[in-house]
Amino acid sequence: MDGLRRRVTGGVAGLCALAAMLGLVGSTGAPAATRPAAVAQAAMLSDPMAGPVAPQLPCAALAQPEPGQGVPDFGSIPGAPTRVSSATVVPATASTPEFCDVMGYVAAQVQFDLKLPTKTWQGRYLQNGCGGFCGAISPTTFPSCDLQPGGDFAVSATDDGHVAAGFDAVWAATDVQDRIALGTRAVDVVSVALKTLTPVFPGTGARRCPAIRCADGGREALQEAQRFPADFDGIVAGAPANVWAPLNGEFQPWLAAINSDAQGNSILTPAKLPALHSAAIVSCDGADGLVDGQIDDPRACTFDPASIQCPAGVDQPTCLTPAQVDVVGKAYEGPVDAQGHHLYPGGEPVGSELAWAGWFVTPPGVPGIGPLIGDNYLRYSAFPIGQPTSSAQEWKFTVEGFNRLRAEGRVFNSVSPDLSAFRNHGGKLILWQGWADQAIPPTTVTTYDAAVRERMGGLTATQQFTRLFMFPSVYHCGGGFGPNQFDLINPIVHWVEQDTAPARIVATQTDAGGATVRTRPVFPYPEQARYTGTGSIDDATNFVGVMPAHLPNDNFDWVGQDLFH
Repeated sequence: MDGLRRRVTGGVAGLCALAAMLGLVGSTGAPAATRPAAVAQAAMLSDPMAGPVAPQLPCAALAQPEPGQGVPDFGSIPGAPTRVSSATVVPATASTPEFCDVMGYVAAQVQFDLKLPTKTWQGRYLQNGCGGFCGAISPTTFPSCDLQPGGDFAVSATDDGHVAAGFDAVWAATDVQDRIALGTRAVDVVSVALKTLTPVFPGTGARRCPAIRCADGGREALQEAQRFPADFDGIVAGAPANVWAPLNGEFQPWLAAINSDAQGNSILTPAKLPALHSAAIVSCDGADGLVDGQIDDPRACTFDPASIQCPAGVDQPTCLTPAQVDVVGKAYEGPVDAQGHHLYPGGEPVGSELAWAGWFVTPPGVPGIGPLIGDNYLRYSAFPIGQPTSSAQEWKFTVEGFNRLRAEGRVFNSVSPDLSAFRNHGGKLILWQGWADQAIPPTTVTTYDAAVRERMGGLTATQQFTRLFMFPSVYHCGGGFGPNQFDLINPIVHWVEQDTAPARIVATQTDAGGATVRTRPVFPYPEQARYTGTGSIDDATNFVGVMPAHLPNDNFDWVGQDLFH
């Protein structure tokens, strides 16, 4: 679960790397009365293209133990008392500018790291978050915006208020405040604190502020749009894990349940995935009207895994045993109860099969990432503190169990379709996901987007401030088997600063040597890329955007439909 690191490679190998959020600073988070006046007045002080902002104080001055010498008392920031523990100048390299590396925390223990360029800052602020259950400050890099050659963002990251390794969630077992920090508070208070701190060092306010995140970062990005609509001027939320409680309490444990034999080993093994994926592509490739080795919308597929079932008594890498066929069918279906009621809005998409390796299809004795997430969630944070917990192995897939997840889900879910405050603030939102996402079913975001459209006045009205882009063949937050490198930083900056809404995003596919082998446009959903009939199918210029004759039904029928209302 990821965020922004560099100019998107693999969809995330740049744009998202386990929960990052990109923010161009310009405005403050909550009502002005609760925010420091210096920040409230900093929003639009000058042209974002005006050139570098020179520092007014030495870097080290930010870390003094007490306020003074031109440095305000960061400990008195309303709602976000902050202490800077160190501030050190880091020399420029071939790939990074000289910057002041500022480390500290927002009370109680929301740790952060801020990199503030000393010579090249253009007044934009980028806030990176965490992935998985967080617990560490992710490394950050400096993106540049093409609106100003050489311009750099100030960039930051936070651990979301606790320390943990991997997908461990023990930290959430007894402390409700730690849960709230991850669920809603940490990203907001860090944005408040650092938008107070950045103007102090350069001597002027940050000018614009978008946010980019993926997976848990996408969930947090939507929390910002829904609960703190003035924190960021623009947001890019990728593969959002916004239906957090059902995702981690139903979908991930489901993957463990369907693919575990009596000894706990995978029934469907990694060796079978290439043949399964190849069969899926052959079956579904032409469903979009073009045979090109990718699946534009897996919902148009009718692939039956039984089509490659092994003959009786045979078990080879080129075919599936009956038990493996059953696993694949249940993976595509997603979690259901005994009566067939869906407990999550979707399952594994056709085309994602190769990415199942490591997620829930593993060698003997190796735990899958998805089941590990589900088990930690059910054990340590799925239920109110003091109530009985569960494990992924013990979990029963019932409506009653689903309803047990609702109470604590209110801490983590970011499912409200009412984005009116964010829209009225002037905010812009880009949603995106890969159609081959193995970790979060892509119908999660199409279902949420449909609820937003319904609440916010329909497609035309909604696309004035939010647009969804669905990337064929792209896995969770990046990677995949088609065009999977794309830039979402410049589109959100252009939309925020020049009011130019993204009409298409061009994705690029490269070979092992880095040479471009295909470019393909992706249009705002539900618009589709249609080949013009002339020129190479590997050239984006030979495609146009068209609305489908029949719009897809994005209102997935599941037991949690009311969460979006």
